[in-house]
Amino acid sequence: MTTYPDTRLFIDGTWCDGAEGLRIDVVDPATEEVIGQVAHATKPDMDRALASVANGFEIWRVTPAMERSKLMRRAADLMRERADAIATMMTAEQGKPLPQSKLEVVMAADTIDWFAEEARRTYGQVIPARAPGVLNMTHKVPVGPVAAFTPWNFPINQVVRKLSAALAAGCSIIVKAPEETPASPAELIRCFADAGVPAGVVNLLYGVPAEISEYLIPHPTIKKISFTGSTPVGKQLAALAGLHMKRATMELGGHAPVLIFDDADIDKALSLMVAHKFRNAGQVCVSPTRFLVQDGVADRFTEGFAEAAAKVKVGAGTEEGVDMGPLANSRRIPALQELIGDAVDQGGRLLTGGKRIGNKGWFFEPTVVADVPTSARIMNEEPFGPVAVINRFSDPEEAYTEANRLPFGLASYAFTTNSTTADQLRSRVAAGMMTVNHLGLGIPEVPFGGILDSGYGTEGGSEAIEAYLDTRFFTQAG
Repeated sequence: MTTYPDTRLFIDGTWCDGAEGLRIDVVDPATEEVIGQVAHATKPDMDRALASVANGFEIWRVTPAMERSKLMRRAADLMRERADAIATMMTAEQGKPLPQSKLEVVMAADTIDWFAEEARRTYGQVIPARAPGVLNMTHKVPVGPVAAFTPWNFPINQVVRKLSAALAAGCSIIVKAPEETPASPAELIRCFADAGVPAGVVNLLYGVPAEISEYLIPHPTIKKISFTGSTPVGKQLAALAGLHMKRATMELGGHAPVLIFDDADIDKALSLMVAHKFRNAGQVCVSPTRFLVQDGVADRFTEGFAEAAAKVKVGAGTEEGVDMGPLANSRRIPALQELIGDAVDQGGRLLTGGKRIGNKGWFFEPTVVADVPTSARIMNEEPFGPVAVINRFSDPEEAYTEANRLPFGLASYAFTTNSTTADQLRSRVAAGMMTVNHLGLGIPEVPFGGILDSGYGTEGGSEAIEAYLDTRFFTQAG
């Protein structure tokens, strides 16, 4: 059994406490008990981290891409070796079932490996010249030190995308990881340190999120930011970055539609969507939330979904056979109850769930609400919890209109066996990502990002590393 550790800052290659000795309690969401503490950074710690990341950049930017790749691969191997211990820490601090935590750790290693290979392929171009004896070429250089800000729902996954892309490009980085779930991202950082990444290249802070972001983003040392979190906070940070002409990647909130047509394989749709909806207790930016089901299959799908949701096993993430753990923090319980109550007050039908489970731990029933009007808050605000809304449509145009009604555009889902419908989906649904008839989002080699109020930029695929590189043009006449 892995003992949950107290977590420290990592600055200039050293694990340390904050300058003022402040600490924040870490709470197990399944028991509401304090299980550890995390060091709290203040301005002196941020100044040290900024000096460290600047020095680290001077070392890392001239480290050959092949060497960077090798070091990253060592870190990935260490992640796999330590996966069981890290997953146990993650479940203790975040609540998700242990198999989900283990999968997150293993997938993080795959992400590191992916970017380790991309590090060796940051090619420039030779551009044909208009005159003899002229050389036109581009080359790629790392943009500079990066500040990354990550949330608690996927403590490692959200860090590793930013960290791996930055290191692959030759950038140094300060990670501001979540105080609610500090130990598992610290273990990710430890793998890179133990793999031999030079001091200063990777730094780790915890503290008051607004204080750290408002200090790091305008600082002249930082050349790029990457943020994952809510749309309102993302807009504030993007505006701050814009004031200082800082490059930014923003992976923000969503309210993912699921379009299920009459010709869909309903058994497959139910199997995939029930599991996906209640994964991580619905605390997922790409979680399916607005199910739009065509009339011909609406009754079957709605009844099947509600029946399956009622059978989801909820409990502590360490218990055998648990499908869904607790919510990660107490504030989500009243927030979900208000959204569900408003939906029912406006005519929605509560088919299952809707309440907190017990009075110890932040457990909530898997919930399904049907026939909810678009005026209800839950149809306009991301629930970020184990709640599915199922509404009907008759004509496909109704479904496309509803799918695109909100300003969000992160993930979208669809089920159809009609090739013409599938082709229309590509152009008719405004989202950064769409997956049809399977779950194909979030793997390292494909883009991951949104449009509209869901942000900009991508954290996966071959495009992701470009945000960490400057393209420079060079021309010379003989």
